[in-house]
Amino acid sequence: MSNPIEANPGATTAPAPSDFIRDIVAQHVVEKKYPRIHTRFPPEPNGYLHIGHAKSICLNFGIAREFGGTCNLRMDDTNPAKEDVEYVDSITADVNWLIGGWADHCLGLTPAKAPFYASDYFDHIYEFAVALIKKGKAFVCDMTPDQTDEYRRLGKPSPFRDRSVTENLDLFTRMKNGEFPDGAKILRAKIIVDSPNIWLRDPLLYRIKHTDHHHTGSKWCIYPMYDFAHCLSDYIEGITHSICTLEFEVHRPLYDWILENLDLPRALPKQYEFARLSLGYTIMSKRKLMQLVDENLVTGWDDPRMPTISGIRRRGVRPEALRNFAYNIGITKYNGITDVSVLEFAIREDLNKRALRRLAVLRPIKVVITNFAEGKIEELDATNSPEDETAGKRKVPFSRELYIERDDFAEVPPPKFFRLKPGGEVRLKYAYIIKCEEVVKDTSGNITELRCTADLDSKTGGATSARKVKGTIHWVSAPHAVDAEVRLYDRLFTEAEPEKDGRDFKSVLNPKSLEVITAKCEPSLKDAKPTERYQFERMAYFALDLDSQPGKLVFNRTITLKDAWAKESQKK
Repeated sequence: MSNPIEANPGATTAPAPSDFIRDIVAQHVVEKKYPRIHTRFPPEPNGYLHIGHAKSICLNFGIAREFGGTCNLRMDDTNPAKEDVEYVDSITADVNWLIGGWADHCLGLTPAKAPFYASDYFDHIYEFAVALIKKGKAFVCDMTPDQTDEYRRLGKPSPFRDRSVTENLDLFTRMKNGEFPDGAKILRAKIIVDSPNIWLRDPLLYRIKHTDHHHTGSKWCIYPMYDFAHCLSDYIEGITHSICTLEFEVHRPLYDWILENLDLPRALPKQYEFARLSLGYTIMSKRKLMQLVDENLVTGWDDPRMPTISGIRRRGVRPEALRNFAYNIGITKYNGITDVSVLEFAIREDLNKRALRRLAVLRPIKVVITNFAEGKIEELDATNSPEDETAGKRKVPFSRELYIERDDFAEVPPPKFFRLKPGGEVRLKYAYIIKCEEVVKDTSGNITELRCTADLDSKTGGATSARKVKGTIHWVSAPHAVDAEVRLYDRLFTEAEPEKDGRDFKSVLNPKSLEVITAKCEPSLKDAKPTERYQFERMAYFALDLDSQPGKLVFNRTITLKDAWAKESQKK
């Protein structure tokens, strides 16, 4: 079988993922079962998308791209009580960000094609419900929600199951016209009351809700249930492959029953299920994520500690990293927890290739080079990216007074400490070898300054720079340093399974998930751009936060250079 990407001139040249769903689609392409592959990503606009949705987005839009098909972004907006335009906008922005480069295969993303809405099909869906009533396959039920749940659990028929078609049509019309209060009546399918599959036990199709809808306003006071609207929206849009997560597997017989009992003229969509993403040190429940927001345990849905796509984006992760992660974890039928280090590796791998290197000192201590002339400024060459020769070099100022990291000096160093210590030498990156001659302290015994001498014949790249020392540290010229607020983000939870054994997930929130400090940065960072990513050398990867403004830089730590959690686990 040919690689579907190679078969499509508009697709990427990278190898396509391989999994059981793509194998099914590929076989259908070979068989010419459909004129064109058509998938969809159908979120409910009742919260922000999270990283679990990213897996589904990349699968649905990815298949459309790889097989020369089309994918719709559709809001499955059937519950007005929980939905909002805010969520529609955030979902659209998140999907655009994640797969914006695939626009040729994405309907409902470009300005000319707003997102699709299930609510746009309410007239059609209502008529489909009427058709089922006329066929004797749906009835209006007067039982309360609690009674309905109990009867379905026990496999008992509703006392209203045998109403006539005429009576059901009349009652359903009156439901639509607003004659009954919320919860007074429901429309149910007439399937099998004691089916082994509870979703076939005369499931609900419509309920009464006198609530304005974010998209249709006050037009409707009855709304279709998700299962009813979903399969019909797929059919109306011409979807060929309706790809869902594994918990919808038991819903598939209902999906098929609805479509097969309506005498529909075109080919019917088929549902396929895959295992949803479960990620370590993370929760995915929209309800619990909303709890974090509502209880001010995070700053909002886009807090960079959140697993939401908007939070991940604000933290500085690039869409390419998230797409690579979604591709490489694979698509299976088996639920399991993906180690968060897999995601972190994908982020580091992406940023290492693209991040511009810059000098920044997060916890500064002053160094005075006593044999460097006062007022003298030297411009030194610094590499922008060792991974990209075309990135070139920049000039960084060097002066008598510098800042180095406080952790790069130890008055009483541990064994194998190759940084600065009393009487010891270290190389300043891009600059000179210096030797610590004196430690200056305040009256409380706190170190306030290090007085050093430089080997002025040891400049990096100079004719006499061959002398070697074991340690190299970074620095920033004190008179040229730019202050920046730096937000050091870490994992939101201290445990890989926050809800293990039924514990309250909030009990394992990481108290060190955010530390805010003021860093000293090289002057070029005054012109930092939100579109760029930066590696503060020897420290971590950073991105400019949306709170940043002229004269007040704010950087978010996207991820550390190494997996500190793995080190800690090894110690334990």
